[in-house]
Amino acid sequence: MPSPARRIAHFDLDAFFVSVECLLNPALKGVPLVVGGRGDRSVVAACSYEARKFGIHSAMPMRKAEQLCPNLTIVNGTRSEYSRYSRIVTDIIQEAAPVFEKASIDEFYIDLTGMDRFFNPLQWTLELRQKITDTTGLPISFGLAPNKMLAKMATNAAKPNGWKKLEPDEIQAFLDPMRVDAIPGVGDQTFRTLLQLGIESILELRNANLQLLQKYLGKHGADLWQKAQGIHTSEVAPWQEAKSISTETTYDQDVLDPAFLKQELIRMAEKLGFELRQDNKMAGCLTVKIRYPDFETTSRQASMDYTFYDDELIRQANSLYELLYRKGQPVRLLGLRVSELTEEARQTNLFQDTQRKAELYKAIDAVKNKFGKTALYKAGSTKNNK
Repeated sequence: MPSPARRIAHFDLDAFFVSVECLLNPALKGVPLVVGGRGDRSVVAACSYEARKFGIHSAMPMRKAEQLCPNLTIVNGTRSEYSRYSRIVTDIIQEAAPVFEKASIDEFYIDLTGMDRFFNPLQWTLELRQKITDTTGLPISFGLAPNKMLAKMATNAAKPNGWKKLEPDEIQAFLDPMRVDAIPGVGDQTFRTLLQLGIESILELRNANLQLLQKYLGKHGADLWQKAQGIHTSEVAPWQEAKSISTETTYDQDVLDPAFLKQELIRMAEKLGFELRQDNKMAGCLTVKIRYPDFETTSRQASMDYTFYDDELIRQANSLYELLYRKGQPVRLLGLRVSELTEEARQTNLFQDTQRKAELYKAIDAVKNKFGKTALYKAGSTKNNK
């Protein structure tokens, strides 16, 4: 019995950061708007469609964006709200979808293969999109196609705030006129190489000599040639919240020194931050755990802006510790745990307020990877690796 035709939906929240800022301040709607900072090394994290008309795009140096559009409006960004709205959309999709993958903070894939026995996939997808918009007020586009690549490309063609369904017999007519850099994963360098080979459109890529592509692009050449035929076999990876990461220490002797306990918090937060960055994950929740000599154990947790930076984890840990710790009582065990993990780390590095911080932590992690986790530590932390 043949397998049912694949049906993959791809959802993408349009200009997500900008859209959230416009919800928070409706006066920003309709103006050339970017999210980012004003420093010399700042880049555009996100831009409105009005700003894109001036040639502005994400990851562009902010100075250049201001030159292209002198009347540009710049906002620093509200990461806590981006995290909150992403969670709302994730919860809506998780409640409705049989199988879905959260690809980033604002992007989702849903596998509807075989579901046409129970409902109309297009109608179901339209209703889900409407529910997201009604609940959040955010614009969202989707594509419905036979595989993930085509669904994403259909979404891109449907933006802003639209949708597109792609049937198998429509694939080549859809792909052929497009430039090859419309294929997800084709960057500037690959695009330049293809142009040097006389290949600009997907039609030209589809008709290109496979051996020639492999000669200049290796395995990537064969992969691109297949994608030009509309072939893409990547599966929707079922999403589930990543497990937590934790660290704790049971002391040989009960600890009564508040300064030492604060130092231990810093050490633990540094350890968890390093592990998060190594796994390219961020945490949206932190928990402090304290056990007293009579074995009574207390804990307190709080949601936070998604982060993998030590200083932000330390600040949250200290805040919870102050609320939890019983002054004057010795401590038998102290622990930290981060949860609500997500692989959305790449998106924070676009903000001006984290640009230099990202470079600093990259350098710190390089030293730790070469010389050991305890090669560098903050002055206020205890130097050990319990």
